[in-house]
Amino acid sequence: MTEQTKLWGGRFASDPSTALQRLSRSDPRYFTLAPYDLHGSRAHVHELRRADILTDDEVSQFLAAIDDIGSQIDAGTITASGEDEDVHTFLERVLIEKMGPVGGKIRAGRSRNDQAANDLRLYMRDRVRDVATHIAALATALADQAEQHLRSPAPGFTHLQAAQPIVFGHQLLAHTQPLLRDLDRLRDWETRSTMSPLGAAALAGSTFALSPERAAADLGYDGIMENSIDAVASRDLAIEFLFVCSLTLVDISRLCEEITLWASQQFSWITLDDAFSTGSSIMPQKKNPDIAEITRGKAGRVLGDLMGLMAAVKALPLAYNRDLAEDKNAVLDAVDTIDLALPALAGLISTMTVNTDVMAAQATWGYTLATEVADWLARRGVPFSQAHEVSGALVQFAESRGLGLGELTDEQLASVDERLTPELRPALTVAAALDAHAGANGTAPAQVAHQLSGVRRRLSNIRSWIEDRNDVRA
Repeated sequence: MTEQTKLWGGRFASDPSTALQRLSRSDPRYFTLAPYDLHGSRAHVHELRRADILTDDEVSQFLAAIDDIGSQIDAGTITASGEDEDVHTFLERVLIEKMGPVGGKIRAGRSRNDQAANDLRLYMRDRVRDVATHIAALATALADQAEQHLRSPAPGFTHLQAAQPIVFGHQLLAHTQPLLRDLDRLRDWETRSTMSPLGAAALAGSTFALSPERAAADLGYDGIMENSIDAVASRDLAIEFLFVCSLTLVDISRLCEEITLWASQQFSWITLDDAFSTGSSIMPQKKNPDIAEITRGKAGRVLGDLMGLMAAVKALPLAYNRDLAEDKNAVLDAVDTIDLALPALAGLISTMTVNTDVMAAQATWGYTLATEVADWLARRGVPFSQAHEVSGALVQFAESRGLGLGELTDEQLASVDERLTPELRPALTVAAALDAHAGANGTAPAQVAHQLSGVRRRLSNIRSWIEDRNDVRA
């Protein structure tokens, strides 16, 4: 690194060691923040003009150079070198190469501390709706499949044991609902991302950038952070963003777990499309749900990103410390992971074939209609505590004879309890069990269809928010 492009070192008598330079240099992926750093630099140039540090002509030179650098970065014609300690050093070096010594004026009144905080904030504000787009696409794929299975019976589970009949669409929408809440969390996060940290400089504020609220407006913020120390020291916004990303992937991981079960020969509920499954290098018959498994694994890594950043921040004194550089690695990794995994998972969901006959056959396995017996008795005035005992005895009776509840004769029903009359028989069907659960959030087909309509409305609202966006780098 030449003396001209080093952002520090004037008070040092010797150059940094190779080991220090290797440790101190930014992770290469951090240089992807260059467009956001350039955007912040545009706003800072105007601040320096208001402070009479730059002339009108110099402002024009800076803005032209910044635009040119941005275009060259987009085209891939300039990249950071091994000598550039970080994105800020890289861009200042290129500015000086283009403009000569006057390019060094841009450093007045700002610090890498507020630049770093601003760059990541702009990045998250720019990408939050991209993340939301992927989540909404997955939720839409689930809703589309659910619409095909509003009357497809399946066994519902608790403790991974067959519990009661449901419609498969209800199960799919149960995975959609947390994704909708995750989308709401992203929108809520965005409302707290609207304050700019620029003007904080190193920690005490700037002696030149004295109208940071105007720079904030230039960058699309609603205002400025009220405390300059907090502006450079806090990372709660990044932690909250990571939390939503990690929670989303935790929610998706539960879906992935069920996909691996549904695709197994033991369940055989779904058949995966060839384009969204893989095979084995040794066992030619295999068709594996790798997308679900890979995504499930990546959920753990992003959860680790969140825990890592929280651990890095938890005992830091104010204001800025280099530990905070971990924020970028965590956030960039989370966004990259969602960009990679969710489109593949949405494709898997959209193209899978649901084996409705298999699910229907399994809907009564494990005596899932036993609760219907207890409910039938309770509706006839039998205390539910007694009805539960009678139903349990009926299951024991049927199980010992290898019969289903619907296969018992009238005499066998009465032998268990005289209150089990032939009038019970219509309740011992899957269709009756489904229709009986007609509460507003139940699995009755009509209620699931109503739930689906609500999901569609919420997704439409989310898509309107996603589309109503501005390019924060413009």
